[in-house]
Amino acid sequence: MSEPTLLIRLANDDDDFILALVPRFVDFTLPSWRRKHECMQGIRDDLLRHLEDQPPNSFLFIAEDADGERAGFIHLQRTEDFFTGRSNCHISDLAVAPSHERLGVGSALLAHAEAWAREHHCALVTLAVFPGNESARALYEASGYAPDLLRLAKVVR
Repeated sequence: MSEPTLLIRLANDDDDFILALVPRFVDFTLPSWRRKHECMQGIRDDLLRHLEDQPPNSFLFIAEDADGERAGFIHLQRTEDFFTGRSNCHISDLAVAPSHERLGVGSALLAHAEAWAREHHCALVTLAVFPGNESARALYEASGYAPDLLRLAKVVR
């Protein structure tokens, strides 16, 4: 597959596009204690806060194809590593529009995150993914991402 011709730019007046992709974040089997509507609302609220408030160390980028059609987005956050205190780049959100799936957009957005992290002197690029999101996990693993910490949960009600 040839690499897509994409322009990756800072988000600007792209709120509707970004928020319309929120259902993509739960389009797979979730852990049994998670409810899709609650996850979607939490993700939507968080993205909206970042879009409206534009907090420091939070950066949203849009990928556009050669025709100027928006193909996906990535949300990066500059964080501090708990163990070392070094700067890291955390991929908070990454979504590809259904019309652009399997065209290399996700890989291009990951490459953008890695270039951004190098430019900003980050030690690691981190991300979290639900176990049931097999297509995202396959992309991340094929791109060289490996487990760092494993978060476990237990319902106690």
